Amino acid sequence: MSAETVLFDAPGPKARLRHRILTGVGALLVLLALWVVYRKMDSANQLQGFMWEPFVTDKAVWTAYLLPGLWETAKAAAASVVLAGAFGIIFGMGRLSPFRSVRWVSSVVVEFFRSVPVLLMMVFFFFGYFATASWLPNQYAPFAAVVLALTLYNGSVIAELVRSGVHSLPKGQSEAGMSIGLTDFQTLRIVQLPQALRAMLPALVGQLVVVLKDTALGTVVLYPELLTSAKTLGSAYANTVPAYLVAAFLFIVINYLLTRLASYVEGFMQRKKRSAGTPMAAASAAGPA
Repeated sequence: MSAETVLFDAPGPKARLRHRILTGVGALLVLLALWVVYRKMDSANQLQGFMWEPFVTDKAVWTAYLLPGLWETAKAAAASVVLAGAFGIIFGMGRLSPFRSVRWVSSVVVEFFRSVPVLLMMVFFFFGYFATASWLPNQYAPFAAVVLALTLYNGSVIAELVRSGVHSLPKGQSEAGMSIGLTDFQTLRIVQLPQALRAMLPALVGQLVVVLKDTALGTVVLYPELLTSAKTLGSAYANTVPAYLVAAFLFIVINYLLTRLASYVEGFMQRKKRSAGTPMAAASAAGPA
């Protein structure tokens, strides 16, 4: 008898027919929704050629609006990812500390910033501090609020990834570190953390998508990212809906590329793990000389 566990039975003829019917109904509903959107946009003259013409005839649309907005989005996302990575590693290790006080403080910080919406943090940091801070020039206040909010939220998520990644390692890893005279902290830093980071690398790359999308929330604090630039573009050329659609398309393309990167990293890590295990398995099978 096969030891393989069967989670789901293969669908029979009636189940397959039911699935096809439900799929067809879903497709019709999607087409109906698209038709309604098309009719609404057409009645509002948002699909006329002159509304889209600036995107191909006026280079200022890209050089003065979309590309600068894309650059601001990338800049905020890059800064947030670097700072969130450092924040996540520090507080993730804090949650694994042998000292109860350190674990308690780290847990409170991580759980608090994971629970607060990113938009609320951006508004609070901007209007509550950075907008009136005398040491920070006014033009940098929105950037600071966006980056700090994204850092705290995503850093808390990364801290939880670090904690779960270390806990997923075999117990023998920590015991091996102890057996050669390492302290708990040294075992965590030298033995466990590097392995956990490699294991959660695909999830970290996937978190880039979240950071990049959440930069669009910076529009509420007047940060000139891609969504804000599209809004300004729509006001300047009186084509708000096409401007938003182009911005959405750019977001989709970038996020798709990041998702593909995460899939590639995951596949690469799996292939590397298999290739590393093959020589060891072959040596075990060969036995002593």
